[in-house]
Amino acid sequence: MNRFLVRTNESKDKGFVLTDKIKDFLESNGKIVDVEVMDDEKIYGKEMPITFDDGEKPDAVIVLGGDGTMLRAARDYVDQEIPLLGVNLGTLGYLAEVDQSSVIHSLSKLLAGDFGIEERMMLEGNIIRGSKLIGNTMALNDIAVLKSQPFRAIHFDVYVNGQFLKSYSADGILVSTPTGSTGYNLSAGGPIVEPFADLIVLTPICPHTINSRSIILAAEDEVIIEIKDAKAGGVENAFAMSDGAAHFDIETGDTIVLHKAEKRTRIIKLNKISFLEVLHQKMTD
Repeated sequence: MNRFLVRTNESKDKGFVLTDKIKDFLESNGKIVDVEVMDDEKIYGKEMPITFDDGEKPDAVIVLGGDGTMLRAARDYVDQEIPLLGVNLGTLGYLAEVDQSSVIHSLSKLLAGDFGIEERMMLEGNIIRGSKLIGNTMALNDIAVLKSQPFRAIHFDVYVNGQFLKSYSADGILVSTPTGSTGYNLSAGGPIVEPFADLIVLTPICPHTINSRSIILAAEDEVIIEIKDAKAGGVENAFAMSDGAAHFDIETGDTIVLHKAEKRTRIIKLNKISFLEVLHQKMTD
C-alpha cells in the first residue's frame, strides 16, 4: 500500500491531534496521504458518488471516529472496492477496531502487510413511486422503514420474491445485514447474527400484534415493502433510512425493493479479536 486517505471526524479528534499523528507517521514511511475532514452534517447528509482522478485512488481509507463514521465510509467507498481501517475514537465498536493507544503499532502492521481483509455483505434499496425510481441507497447495517408521525403506526405489506408474506401495522420494519444485526435490529428485539454470514433479517418495530417475530431470509431473496393507506384512509406518510443516515420520504403506494448488493464492504483486520470476544465484552459491560 502506497497511497492513503485519512477520513477524520472533527468532533471526535479535537484539533486533529490523532489525524496529524497518523499522517506524519505514514509520510515518514514514504507514503502519500490525503486528508478528508468530516463533520456530523457531512456524515448524515446527502450522499454523492465518489470518484478519483487517475492515480489518486487510495489503496486504503483510514477512518477516524466510530461505527457511524465507518458506516458512511462503507457506503461511500463500496463501489470503489477500497478497504477501510477503522480507528475508534468512542466506545468499543464492532467496526472500528483500532484504538487510539495502539494506532502506530497497528499502522506498522499494516505497512508490513500483517493484516487480513474481511468482506461484509451490503444491502441495496430502490424506492419506487409509480413506475419512477425516486431513490437508491446502500447500507452496511440496515435499511429501515419508519413512521413519520408520533403515536401513529404505519401500514405496509411485505413480499419476498414476489410472494406475499404479511401485512403489518407497526412503527416500522428493519431489513438488516448480519453486520447490522448488532445495531438497531438488536434494540428492536432481533437476533444477533455472525457478521460473516450471508442472509437478510426482517424485524418489525413495535408491531401491533402479539405474534410478530424476526424472519431470517436467504441473502439472494428480494424483499419488497409496499406502503398502504392510513388506517382512517388517506395518504400514509413514512420515511426510509439507510444506516440511520440517508433519508427518503415515502408515502402510500410507494414500494421499497431491497436485495443483496453486488459489491461488499472490505474491512482491514489487524488483530485477532473475534466477533464473539467483542460480543462478550459488549454483553458484560
